[in-house]
Amino acid sequence: MNHSSSSRPAGRCTLVGAGPGDPELLTIKALKAIQAASVLLVDDLVSDAIVAHASPTARIVYVGKRGGCKSTPQAFIEKLMLQAVLDGDDVVRLKGGDPFIFGRGGEEVEHLRAAGIEVEIVNGITAGLAGLTSLGAPLTHRAHARGVVFITGHAKPGADDTDWVQLATTAHALRLTLVIYMGMRGAAHIQQGLLQGLPPQTPVAVIQHATLPGQRHAVTTLATMQATIDTEKLASPSVIVVGDVVQGVAAWAAAPAQAQHAA
Repeated sequence: MNHSSSSRPAGRCTLVGAGPGDPELLTIKALKAIQAASVLLVDDLVSDAIVAHASPTARIVYVGKRGGCKSTPQAFIEKLMLQAVLDGDDVVRLKGGDPFIFGRGGEEVEHLRAAGIEVEIVNGITAGLAGLTSLGAPLTHRAHARGVVFITGHAKPGADDTDWVQLATTAHALRLTLVIYMGMRGAAHIQQGLLQGLPPQTPVAVIQHATLPGQRHAVTTLATMQATIDTEKLASPSVIVVGDVVQGVAAWAAAPAQAQHAA
């Protein structure tokens, strides 16, 4: 961007949830925002089929952030967003899932508002919901789960680790479904903690690349979760769903003691 911010009126910024990957799960509002954008800052997990809806004249900047891989610094992304708005562009920050569920959308909104820029938010379907739904099971059920907890398995550097034992104890007492994002690298540690508060036979679903053509999943128990991940060679990006609602997966009814997976 090589023109001064004073040469054009300020543009606008929209944080858009691209959903779990399937372009048909975009909202109409998200689609319109993508098509209207002059600059798109795109997360690593946003599929090419969704980016294809952008205008041919739009400038597309990939600012990937994925656990275990080299990532674009968050401060740099926020600087790009602000400068593009000041340059008069219609900026869309395109994020996988929902911008406000583990997407750092809150940090970006705070940064822009501190500079006097208002931001519009367009929600997207989060992978934790879409993943289990793709297997035909709900996150809540009157007979199995009274609520759901979305939680990250990857704490901010320097922050205290999640008390998985306490979380498991609470989930068992209140009959809650646990949906764990970014938990694959620490799955063994998470499993160890959860087993101290939840029965070992608690059903677990691990869904990789939810809603995309290459989706794979495994249905197992908490006691065998890590072994199943290893056997099935599941990896990030995946969501881990823990709770009795997983019994709704048809594969579970067919073979409750064995992992079921989609090729």
